[in-house]
Amino acid sequence: MKKLISQFGLGFAGVLPVVVMASEPMLDTGDTAWVLTATALVLMMTIPGLALFYAGMVRKKNILSTMMHSLGSAAVVSVVWVVIGYSLAFSEDSMNAFIGGLDYVMLHNIRLEELDGSIPKLLMVMFQLTFAIIAMAILAGSLAERIKFGSFMVFAGAWTLLVYVPVCYWVWGGGWLTGDALDFAGGTVVHINAGVGGLVLAYLLGSRRDYGKSNLAPANLTLTLIGTGLIWVGWFGFNGGSALGANGHAVMALITTQVAAAVGAITWLMAEYMKRGKASALGGASGAVAGLVGVTPAAGFVDVFGAMAIGVLTALGCFVMIYYVKKRLGVDDALDAFGLHGIGGVIGAILTGVFVSPTLYPEVANVPLLEQLWLQIEGVIATLVYGAVMTFIIGVIIKKTMGLRVDAEEEYQGLDLAIHGEKIAD
Repeated sequence: MKKLISQFGLGFAGVLPVVVMASEPMLDTGDTAWVLTATALVLMMTIPGLALFYAGMVRKKNILSTMMHSLGSAAVVSVVWVVIGYSLAFSEDSMNAFIGGLDYVMLHNIRLEELDGSIPKLLMVMFQLTFAIIAMAILAGSLAERIKFGSFMVFAGAWTLLVYVPVCYWVWGGGWLTGDALDFAGGTVVHINAGVGGLVLAYLLGSRRDYGKSNLAPANLTLTLIGTGLIWVGWFGFNGGSALGANGHAVMALITTQVAAAVGAITWLMAEYMKRGKASALGGASGAVAGLVGVTPAAGFVDVFGAMAIGVLTALGCFVMIYYVKKRLGVDDALDAFGLHGIGGVIGAILTGVFVSPTLYPEVANVPLLEQLWLQIEGVIATLVYGAVMTFIIGVIIKKTMGLRVDAEEEYQGLDLAIHGEKIAD
């Protein structure tokens, strides 16, 4: 299976089209147009989607600084990716199971007309870049309202290179998990990776000084709901674009994405109403995102029933994590990056092995359920352990050198004014 994936130049494990053998790959303008569109949609998920989603959940004095994390991620990760990240994640001739080679440093050796499957290889570079960007921006949600901006930017570059890139290579680039642990669009690579990274760095940062003592209510949930809408629509590019073509897998990914988000929102609202007697706007947004996260590794592999089941179970799992387990962890995961993306990614990755359809993905027809489940769990454990250990090492080094956290006065004043010299007018 790994050889088939490499043969057709597909970046995402298991996304195999109907095979028509040809001596040379040919450019498909329809596929190229769709992936171009999907690339723009995924970037929109971060700027402005995730920037608004997170900004609405912090206090007014930290709105701009929180949005700057998304903008900063887009800037730093873009440079790291084109300089060396893409090469280490997707060099085809690497014989190493854990990291790629240096063939494409500064995108050297990639010709304008060179193809990856039926699309230009340079388009694949850009499409994959948007995934790396949003992974870092998701992680930033755990760090809101207390991290130094300079330290964040250094961490973003180091984390992308040392954590995101290796896991991307393992799962999608031909590494030791490629073709075994099914991940259609980033359950392990993006969401588990970002979630556990956020949790570990939040632990190193420590809780906000008034966490659990003062009212930390969101400043403007209107921003969060607008961000949710942009993220939801952008997710069609995230999941649908991961078919790498305008084909049936892309269409199925769009349908399953929509259904999972919808049932995730409904499930969360119902659970919240049973717990609190009210169904909140933030709850609806959280449920939709949980459903989207859960279906991401499964989007092109499951039918509508599978998508609905994943959406419900992921939303319930994330709800329990945020409402019942989070406080017991003793870590201030400020905007629930781990609670939504880490836990949602774990649940979705495992359930992909349960609900994968042999009709949509014939490769699993002869694979026993328990064997596929183990392959999924193996990918989850590897990502959690590697991501946690490497994030801890990077975080400790930055903490000992630059420092991670603003001082008490700056935190009290608000990071918008203290760090950026700007604030939202009263």
